[in-house]
Amino acid sequence: MAVSTLIRDTRYAFGQNPLTLMAAILFVFLVACALLGPTLVPYDPLASDAMARMQPPSLGHPFGTDSLGRDMLSRTIVATRLDLGMAVFAVALSFVVGTAMGAVAGYLGGWMDKVIGRIFDTIMAFPLFVLAMGIVAALGNSVINIVIATAVINLPFYGRFARAEVNVRRDLAFIEAARMGGNGPMSVMARHIVPNILPPMMVQISLNMGWAILNAAGLSFIGLGVRPPEPEWGIMVSEGAAYIFSGEWWTFVFPGMALVLAVFCFNLLGDGLRDMIDPRRRT
Repeated sequence: MAVSTLIRDTRYAFGQNPLTLMAAILFVFLVACALLGPTLVPYDPLASDAMARMQPPSLGHPFGTDSLGRDMLSRTIVATRLDLGMAVFAVALSFVVGTAMGAVAGYLGGWMDKVIGRIFDTIMAFPLFVLAMGIVAALGNSVINIVIATAVINLPFYGRFARAEVNVRRDLAFIEAARMGGNGPMSVMARHIVPNILPPMMVQISLNMGWAILNAAGLSFIGLGVRPPEPEWGIMVSEGAAYIFSGEWWTFVFPGMALVLAVFCFNLLGDGLRDMIDPRRRT
């Protein structure tokens, strides 16, 4: 029954909004590039060739080459693994920690709610990208630190949402029945409350994926992200920006397009997930 309902809701979302189907296809393509990219690319993304530097798009190099003669198509495809991987781990970390903090604050209330609420308020008081810059600058520009910085700035989104949802549900009849059955606070939250707030949070996860990719690429663009020569969309756009006025447009257009398509994909998936889980949109 659950599988048939999921299939029906998925067909509804795709039928009502063809853009969601396009986003799903694009998502599968991005995952395939992330998993199989290094085995599919025609050239080594790190191999330079001084004789082939700054070549425009051609049959041999569909995306052209950069200032070191590296194939832009290979680098753009391989960069998908790093950018998508950083976003997945950052969103997963912020989702787990933020949901746990928000659920505890909403269920227990009192001083715990105030302390956790002030933590979220403190994070939100900073411009989030500036806060991420400060964290990476303090910890060092490595992949792990980019993931940590991206997770920290996303904590309030999950924490506040979880707190609000738990506040609504903590006094409902089935929660009272769980308490009367001898379940402790942690058991009630883990087994009865959090599973009921997961579906609407899936929409937030999808939207945050696009933001996390953009944040990681932005940090790399300003020199606080992944270090060259590692293929990464933000680095590639930054390197290509130096050639905007000299006419070598392909050095920044193609990695920039990949970044835009990835963010666009996850934003559209968020809309589709909202259609699937909102019963008012299916009546």
